[in-house]
Amino acid sequence: MSTPFDRSSLTADRRARELGELAGGEAVDLLVVGGGVTGAGVALDAASRGLSVALVEAHDLAFGTSRWSSKLVHGGLRYLASGDLGLARESALEREILMRRTAPHLVHPLPIVLPLTEDVPAGSAMLARAGMGLADLLRRGARTPGTVLPPPRRLSAVETLGMVPGLREAGLRGGLLHWDGQLVDDARLVVTIARTAAAFGARVLTRVRVLSVESPGYAPRGAARRGGLPPEPVGVEVVDTLTGTRCTLRARTVVNATGVWTPALAPEVRLRPSRGTHLVLPAAAFGGTPTALSVPIPGERNRYALVLPQGDGRVYVGLTDIPTDEVADVPTPDHQEITQLLNVVSSVLATPVDRADLLGAFAGLRPLLDGPNGRTADLSRRHAVHVGSDGVITVVGGKLTTYRRMAADAVDAAVAQADLDAGPCRTDRLPLVGAASRRVLAAVPAPRRLVARYGTQAPAVLALAERDPELLAPIAEGVAVTRAELVFAVRHEGALDADDLLDRRTRVGLVPADRAAALGAAREVLAACAVPAGSPVD
Repeated sequence: MSTPFDRSSLTADRRARELGELAGGEAVDLLVVGGGVTGAGVALDAASRGLSVALVEAHDLAFGTSRWSSKLVHGGLRYLASGDLGLARESALEREILMRRTAPHLVHPLPIVLPLTEDVPAGSAMLARAGMGLADLLRRGARTPGTVLPPPRRLSAVETLGMVPGLREAGLRGGLLHWDGQLVDDARLVVTIARTAAAFGARVLTRVRVLSVESPGYAPRGAARRGGLPPEPVGVEVVDTLTGTRCTLRARTVVNATGVWTPALAPEVRLRPSRGTHLVLPAAAFGGTPTALSVPIPGERNRYALVLPQGDGRVYVGLTDIPTDEVADVPTPDHQEITQLLNVVSSVLATPVDRADLLGAFAGLRPLLDGPNGRTADLSRRHAVHVGSDGVITVVGGKLTTYRRMAADAVDAAVAQADLDAGPCRTDRLPLVGAASRRVLAAVPAPRRLVARYGTQAPAVLALAERDPELLAPIAEGVAVTRAELVFAVRHEGALDADDLLDRRTRVGLVPADRAAALGAAREVLAACAVPAGSPVD
């Protein structure tokens, strides 16, 4: 008899078996296209309602935008500044669900300081403090206790320097402190959601690219099941990119959750993508503090650069908002963006940072819905669900924090469109794999770094090294990730090649020098687990 742990495990064997079942003609209620946070969320929502589900992803889980975020689970402070109270409230509610119900192992409280320097006028400081106060009202409305996210407060100059010792003292008159949620890793959230969906029976199939979708053979909204007949499945032509084999999958409805690639399946949906860039810098350049910084961007209204400690001796600095027409699989930051971010954060530091400090940089594309505003920075971050003339349900827009709400809305639309027999949404109270209360997590017998990434499954990672203690050795000098984590990724998290291991199951690849040093260990683990790079297990 399989255990919940077994049912959540994603392996090459499972992928091959389940793809074969679907290629053989077995139909599912819902086929999700896209393996980012939204697509994984849709798969979990639908599977937990009792629907049969398959998710197909052309590359790997979290391959696109979902792994390039700021790793924040935020309560919508920026949306308050733009007057979108509804979206801010939704963000605060979803933050509460993630932090206290569904993923407390992956999300922790993060203190954020806005230094009140000579570049921040008194009027701007008053507006920022008022916004923080309103955001705190939303925090209380979402029933997130102050013991988890304390209320905001004004800091003296001494307190500010105590929390962020790398700040320039001259001209500093204090700071504003508020708290928000921070993910240990956005890609890990996606993998965890996908594994939870798999535990409910969802087929999660990476390296499966959709080529075309047939028009539906049913009438919309309830007409499909006259006489008690189930809706007629449509054919979705796909290719297994590992083998080159083409086949047709059959599903009663299709959800397009492909982000910036949405128009490929829904050309009527108009997007205006923007590129957001982050830098990777040593934490020592900021005094090694666990406190994040929020620094106003000169010449911009209500836009800030963020300095986000990662707990591994690194910080991420972001975020730009550059309109782009180039939709690349892996976007590249440009010289101007890097310079801008370095200059903004250097303006508040005692010792400025420059390109010599740069360890790495990454960029992601926001799938913003086209709108009347002139700048992408001013476009709404709300999501939308669109029902195409071909019956495909498209969900697009939104933010990582609100992925669950996006998924619920998409599944509601799919159920109505295809007249599927489904229960109500219950993902607001459904713990993800590894989740437990903070009290239980504190007692898990494993290093805190592993508990923060695997939750209650951290001991299972350690258990891999019982027969081979060398698996607990770091995979490269200066890198905390161990070989046991790579083995776990292959055996339970669907990793098929070295890129999966280094760039998504761990985030070693964010620093190119670390990636190069760890590549040999990744290949050795794949060989030991009988997974040739880029190929499934037979």
